[in-house]
Amino acid sequence: MTSTSQTPGSGARAAHPEHLGHVIFITAAAAMGGFLFGYDSAVINGAVEAIRDRYDIGSGTLAQVIAIALIGCAIGAATAGRIADRIGRIRCMRIASVLFTISAIGSALPFALWDLAFWRIIGGFAIGMASVIGPAYIAEVSPAAYRGRLGSFQQAAIVIGIAISQLVNFGILQMADGKQRGTIGGLEAWQWMLGVMVVPALLYGLLSFAIPESPRFLISVGKKDQAREILREVEGGSIDLDARVLEIETAMHREHKSTFKDLLGSRFGFLPIVWVGIGLSVFQQLVGINVAFYYSATLWQSVGIDPTDSFFWSFTTSIVNIIGTVIAMVLVDRVGRKPLALAGSAGMAIALAFEAWAFSADLVNGKLPTTQGVVALVAAHVFVLFFALSWGVVVWVFLGEMFPNRIRAAALGVAASAQWIANWAITASFPSLADWNLSGTYIIYTCFAVLSIPFVLKFVKETKGKALEEMG
Repeated sequence: MTSTSQTPGSGARAAHPEHLGHVIFITAAAAMGGFLFGYDSAVINGAVEAIRDRYDIGSGTLAQVIAIALIGCAIGAATAGRIADRIGRIRCMRIASVLFTISAIGSALPFALWDLAFWRIIGGFAIGMASVIGPAYIAEVSPAAYRGRLGSFQQAAIVIGIAISQLVNFGILQMADGKQRGTIGGLEAWQWMLGVMVVPALLYGLLSFAIPESPRFLISVGKKDQAREILREVEGGSIDLDARVLEIETAMHREHKSTFKDLLGSRFGFLPIVWVGIGLSVFQQLVGINVAFYYSATLWQSVGIDPTDSFFWSFTTSIVNIIGTVIAMVLVDRVGRKPLALAGSAGMAIALAFEAWAFSADLVNGKLPTTQGVVALVAAHVFVLFFALSWGVVVWVFLGEMFPNRIRAAALGVAASAQWIANWAITASFPSLADWNLSGTYIIYTCFAVLSIPFVLKFVKETKGKALEEMG
């Protein structure tokens, strides 16, 4: 594969665009899919108890309604890569925007429980698409020198979406006198919570008309002149644009559009690099991070915190999430992806162990003892902080970078699909596990955080500063 270092001043690593602000705008617009991903994932947190009450369902059924969107996510992620290779990254974003909009309206106006579940599957499909297209597109338009920081925009958008959803939920709850089933304008509060997502969904669609197609996709369909102009925008006019086009084209000529078959190896099913991507995705979820966003309000209420206060603590967790993500964005291109992942695993393991200890205490008058209650709150925030400054960001950066060009879209789709399946397993199992033993549940998450350390040390290679054409 052609090395950029052999063509001084023309390769991706030499690219320093004059209009970096424009590149940041392009990246931020693409990452709007991540915002919707975070918003849709966390907004259900405010509606959990209202859905349980309205439809009179138990923990098992409730968990399936909450988690069923993740099945749609897995399907969307698995198919998005091939769709993007056929019709382009931008058109995929527009399809996801339409599906987000339809899901928001349907979820806000359900006729029955099955109806609500169906619209959540549609929204999940859109999230799955966005989870693949965002990182792939951002990696393909970002100069190598900035790619880690720009790639982290996806996770930044996700955590901002989570925080905004919590803030919107809190505002709606106040308007409804603190009742999830309180009425506002003829609809219950939880319906407004789910319906408000129409606004960012439409904005995502509009922004897709303001950003260019991926130059690598344009080259793959023979539109070299358009690709050259976009490369000038994102990598700067000082590089040899013809050399960059040739570099990308040469890599593509030695490859072909990725399919699922391309991911298969002679042993163990998938190619080793695909298994590494799947491992990163699965470990990111098995530490239980989404329990903190899907069930945090319910979790705090279960240990005796007032319902209104539980929304406050959920929001503060989202703010910590944003702070950790900003730290990762600053460090990811300086210290590298792998060191951040290792530091995060260690920090998460310690925090989760403290949570397991805190929740092992017997409740006193429906509440944790003061010491354990404080430890649970602090440990939860520390856990989210270490996740956000490490695995929350570096996994998406890794997935956008680590695969060779010939399999990138398909491999990213499989890895993201595996992530959604793991997410579903954690989300669907948590209510039943918590009913069984909440402390034991956190011990399980602790074990996965510990196991992620040897996995990273042995199997994950650093991608910092490498051009995409060098991968594999």
